[in-house]
Amino acid sequence: MANITAQMVKELREKTGAGMMDCKRALEEADGDMEKAVEVLRKRGIAKAEKKAGREAKDGLVEAYIHAGGKLGVLVEVNCETDFVAKTDDFKTFVRNIAMQIAATNPIAIKREDIPQDVIEKEKEIYKEQARSSGKPEHIIDKIAEGKLEKFYTEHVLMEQPYIRDPEITIKDYVTEMIARLGENITIRRFARFRIGEE
Repeated sequence: MANITAQMVKELREKTGAGMMDCKRALEEADGDMEKAVEVLRKRGIAKAEKKAGREAKDGLVEAYIHAGGKLGVLVEVNCETDFVAKTDDFKTFVRNIAMQIAATNPIAIKREDIPQDVIEKEKEIYKEQARSSGKPEHIIDKIAEGKLEKFYTEHVLMEQPYIRDPEITIKDYVTEMIARLGENITIRRFARFRIGEE
């Protein structure tokens, strides 16, 4: 059993925003390994976040992000449960990071359910046609189209995109971490992205 020092607990707390006792228990469970302790906390955070996900988020912030040069801008509304959380630096930073993610990646929807069915069907048909024209056997064309559709979701659905500041996690993971850290349900409600000259 590794000796868990106050410095280790402090370092893990600064990294994750979790409570002191949660950090101490995670370090004990991970036998003093900082990376494993972060994983332990993330797994627990997911469990905490799932409990909070059903609660209504009716407060929050609208963030305006204008990219350098003024040719690209984003408006995003992110909801939380209380104005207390909405006023915290952690929440404000989170909302700003989401706005920058949208500016950088140009998603078309927040969740895959938000994409109109006709857009999905059109994409599937394009993928099937590409597979056929490259000579793929007919019996695997549907599987190829499904695989390409998953890639489409990863690129175009905000919650499924890799987070630009930490590509190891998705935006959904980032939201889950913030729910665990702030102790409230958080919802990315809507966004608009504008670029000079785009329709």
